[in-house]
Amino acid sequence: MASLTHDTIDLQAMYDLVATPTAGAIVTFSGVTRQLTAGRETESLDYEAYGEMALAKLNQLEQTAQQRWPIEKCAITHRLGHLEIGEASVVVAVSSAHRAASFEAGKWLIDTLKEEVPIWKRENWSDGSTDWVHPGLPTGDAS
Repeated sequence: MASLTHDTIDLQAMYDLVATPTAGAIVTFSGVTRQLTAGRETESLDYEAYGEMALAKLNQLEQTAQQRWPIEKCAITHRLGHLEIGEASVVVAVSSAHRAASFEAGKWLIDTLKEEVPIWKRENWSDGSTDWVHPGLPTGDAS
């Protein structure tokens, strides 16, 4: 299940979407707005997306992950709009019978999402300047 939202992401709800009686592992990843990026102080972030295309690509990524790994379920949600420090911008949740598949699929999903999904991030710096970050383009610190 893939979604875009302007609301706070509910981590428990994401967990619940992928939980199954046959899954022995559930891995979640939350991308959270951090205060420092490459030595610069971030005030906030703003996310925009080409909605239809972004959702189609997120669904495609989920289908590919289910073909590549023996996973039970996966879910991705990305927040749009204005985010303050500490708020989650993206959550990926993956369940599988064993942990390796969940870890591998989850890592691949977030890494590929950041490269391929048409979601743009504007970094609002504490000095009043802003920078747009586009999918697939290198940034200062990708971790």
